[in-house]
Amino acid sequence: MTEELDILIKNGSVLDGTGSPWFKKDIGIVEGRVRSVGYISKSAKKVIDARGMIVSPGFIDLHNHADHTILAYPDAESYVMQGVTTSVVGNCGASMAPVNPGNLSLLKEYLSSFLVAGFDYGWNWETLEEYYEKVEGQGISLNLAPLVGQGTVRLAVKGFASSEVSREEMDEMKKLLRQSLEYGAFGMSTGLIYPPGSYSSTEEIVELASVLRKYRAIYTSHIRNESNRLMEAVEEAIKIGEENDIAVELSHHKAVGRVNWGEVNATLRVMERARQRGVEVNCDVYPYTAGSTTVTALLPSWTLEGGVAKLLERLESREVREAIKREIVEDTMRGENWIKSAGWNGIIIAQCASNEEFEGKSLEEILRERGKLDKPFEGLFDWLLEVGGESVAVLFGMDEDDVRTVMSSPLSSIISDSWVTAPSAAGKPHPRAYGTFPRFLGKYVREEKVLRLEDAIRKITSLPAGKIGLEDRGIIKEGFWADVVIFDPAKIKDKATYASPHQYPEGISYVIVNGQVVVESGRLTGIRPGKVLRKSRSKNSY
Repeated sequence: MTEELDILIKNGSVLDGTGSPWFKKDIGIVEGRVRSVGYISKSAKKVIDARGMIVSPGFIDLHNHADHTILAYPDAESYVMQGVTTSVVGNCGASMAPVNPGNLSLLKEYLSSFLVAGFDYGWNWETLEEYYEKVEGQGISLNLAPLVGQGTVRLAVKGFASSEVSREEMDEMKKLLRQSLEYGAFGMSTGLIYPPGSYSSTEEIVELASVLRKYRAIYTSHIRNESNRLMEAVEEAIKIGEENDIAVELSHHKAVGRVNWGEVNATLRVMERARQRGVEVNCDVYPYTAGSTTVTALLPSWTLEGGVAKLLERLESREVREAIKREIVEDTMRGENWIKSAGWNGIIIAQCASNEEFEGKSLEEILRERGKLDKPFEGLFDWLLEVGGESVAVLFGMDEDDVRTVMSSPLSSIISDSWVTAPSAAGKPHPRAYGTFPRFLGKYVREEKVLRLEDAIRKITSLPAGKIGLEDRGIIKEGFWADVVIFDPAKIKDKATYASPHQYPEGISYVIVNGQVVVESGRLTGIRPGKVLRKSRSKNSY
């Protein structure tokens, strides 16, 4: 008896994710996987006519924070609607586990700006495995590939203390990291501008990351500085990888602040030289000139020792305020000096759960409304106290030419650096939550021709899959999982803007996750076939 296919995709131009030119082939899908690629005459339960369309592997977002919001938005509509079928999560040192119940309140503070206000998370897990069992148990529309966050691990062991890690504490941190890797985490991330990760010395991270080698797991890093100490921070990340013989991914690579624009040319050369020495270093980039982070990241990291509550106490002190102001004005901050780089007008409040009237306004506007433009730091500190230090900002400080430079490098993948949300959600999140991949393919590939389409598809499919260690995704190939996007190359584009971000893109007709259609004719189906992926230890460890 002739086998009936679950899905047959016909008449499309297939870009298989390898960087090869498109070819005309049909794709047959059975039980979640690609059964055949060729000229197929079999019958199918569902036939999709992709005439005039590109058929590509599902997009893989190598740097995502969906783990913070997926329980609230399991349909992941802002991502599947832009063609993302797999998100790598737990980035910037901030994963949802491991949890030390004794430090749970501190973990909630650490993650507060990225969690969904008013949503009951339950917090009934301790390990990465327990958390993702909960996630998978409710059903999700896309795949998640977890990293474990070094900041979360350090917080579980010693809270927001800035002191050096003791031998006993290091052993406990290694134990928690090893536990997550045994579960199947793909690697460890750091966020070295965010306390408590920022309190870690290079030597501490080198030692902790040594655990990764046995598992052939990746080290990803939001590096310690992306402005006037960019080169130093890049070299630190490479050193951590080189000393441990592990793969390195530099997250959302950029040069912040006009005086640093163009520096990415030098850092890319440093990465290329490191690769010549045998260090597997890559980077990723989002197709925007603005980033996004918590408002507490505007301050020196020492202000957060002990947590957000301690920060708010410190802001009551005139002496502390003067010390913070001095570090920012004199640009002696160890971490990122966003106020110096972006300016008061270049920092826009995206989400503020305690008072939505601030959303969409720049710090300059907020200060003007309060009559504090002549005393901006005083106004900032007062405002931080008012909102409890819990807001997310969009920050403008990058150069368009730098974005193109990093984007066109053979070392880079394209990422969003955002989290799942929905049109019903509050706030004005960075438009990358809805538009990253259509923007890349529409603006930079079709319109500006920064890259050929086949090379662009590779950067969002097989390149990130290979980097993270996904062995059977990222390419349209017989036996691989059927994660597929069908889009119109002449029409694909983003619609989300900074002023009106909750808008789906155009030009994507179908999105298939694990052989099931989650977007059909440009509309959500509500099906949740996603999986929590786990790194295969049998093939990748020794």
